[in-house]
Amino acid sequence: MTEEIIIAGFGGQGVLSMGKILAYSGIMGNKEVSWMPSYGPEMRGGTANVTVIISDERISSPILTAFDTAIILNQQSMDKFESSVKPGGCLIYDGNGITRHPARKDINIYRIDANDEAAKRGILKVFNMMVLGGYLKVKPVVSSEFIKKGLEKSLPTRHHKMIPDNLEAVDIGKAIIQQIQSVN
Repeated sequence: MTEEIIIAGFGGQGVLSMGKILAYSGIMGNKEVSWMPSYGPEMRGGTANVTVIISDERISSPILTAFDTAIILNQQSMDKFESSVKPGGCLIYDGNGITRHPARKDINIYRIDANDEAAKRGILKVFNMMVLGGYLKVKPVVSSEFIKKGLEKSLPTRHHKMIPDNLEAVDIGKAIIQQIQSVN
């Protein structure tokens, strides 16, 4: 099993953190992992993306041009990465701020309105974990026990008190993701 993922959005949405937590969770599950962030100089508010590869086998290169899954959190990222999803692959997007929805007919498309759900519940800090939960429902590449360990490893000790909130957000994300299109 090899899963090649791009997570893309604005800086400040937790894109890099989501990728880091996913990568650490893979490591905790004894998987081979690559985590490669990319962001503009403006950081918060600028575009950010991270490529994560989780595999049972050695990873030959962290540089990818096509992905099994794209997790898209803004319109700029949709415009840039929708075409990079491999045919039969998966595109997951948060509908907040998306003006042009995915149009491809050869991929599986899921929508998760995590931003709206997080705002409604007053827990915007864990919006990214809701998105991660939705992804893990669709593609369970790591188990919940490893997500907890990944959070412990990637979050500074002073933020460990937020781990239960993050795990709850993962469960919420699993509950609210909706399939829009299936090619299988």
